[in-house]
Amino acid sequence: MMGWLDDLARLAALGPVAMVSVLATEGSAPRGAGTRMLVTADGLFGTIGGGALEFRAVEQARAVMGHAPGTWRVQDYPLGPLLGQCCGGRVRLMVEHIDREALGWLSEATEGRVLVSVLRAGGIERRVSDGPATPLCARGDKPREGSRLVEVIGGFRRPLYLFGAGHVGQAIARHAGGLPVRLAWFDTRPVFADIAGVTIVPEAVGEQCVAEAPDEAALVILTHDHGLDYRLTQAALRRSPLAFTGLIGSQTKRARFHSRLERDGVSAEARGRLTCPIGLPGVTGKEPDVIAVALLAQLLQLPQVTAVQAVAA
Repeated sequence: MMGWLDDLARLAALGPVAMVSVLATEGSAPRGAGTRMLVTADGLFGTIGGGALEFRAVEQARAVMGHAPGTWRVQDYPLGPLLGQCCGGRVRLMVEHIDREALGWLSEATEGRVLVSVLRAGGIERRVSDGPATPLCARGDKPREGSRLVEVIGGFRRPLYLFGAGHVGQAIARHAGGLPVRLAWFDTRPVFADIAGVTIVPEAVGEQCVAEAPDEAALVILTHDHGLDYRLTQAALRRSPLAFTGLIGSQTKRARFHSRLERDGVSAEARGRLTCPIGLPGVTGKEPDVIAVALLAQLLQLPQVTAVQAVAA
């Protein structure tokens, strides 16, 4: 998700390079908005996927390298008869011959910041800022000269607030590497202080972390203490809705928690936001790695925030 920035800096120092950017998709498509591929005269770095789509994009990239640096093109590709693919989706690509003299913005391009690209006749002006980005529809008007493209650098990574550093918590953290999540990992037991990534917090601070989590966060509760599990769950359900509130446990634990939450005045609507047991339905294994994979797959099913926006000229 960030590797294209390092590749761009490295390749631009060596010679001419073109960049293929996925601006938007609809329906079934190989990769999402924000995906990049860099193309040189004899090499490819990264992938936009799709076989025939990528082959056509590489052709376009090498063709645009025959034009002046800064030259760009925007093209829509229906993934059907045109490319002989059965995906049935639609992809909007931008292909550009990188202007190697206009890469000063790379030094400020850090994850989570916003990259603004303004399409000009002679090239693309880019700057890095701090601001929102929202989805772009592939069937809307094509970006044209004067349009701005706005995207979150590194793409959207869902905050994952993980409470508990036992065997299951460690398995979740281990398998989360490489997935589009940003892990915030907490435990109250000092014995886990040496595990990389774990923040040891007093119990009250844990509840404060729940209250302060962003709405798009996924919260997963699997501590060593049912009482602590309950207090964290109650804190999660009393605040504004999170993207996911999950509690490890059996159907019996779920019933007990729901009954207690009702007695404590938590509304039926709020109780309905609790996922317990966690993990994809039908995955019944109890091994920590099985639970971890089933949970992470469940989180990947949550609606994604596409971090690319086009602003009309």
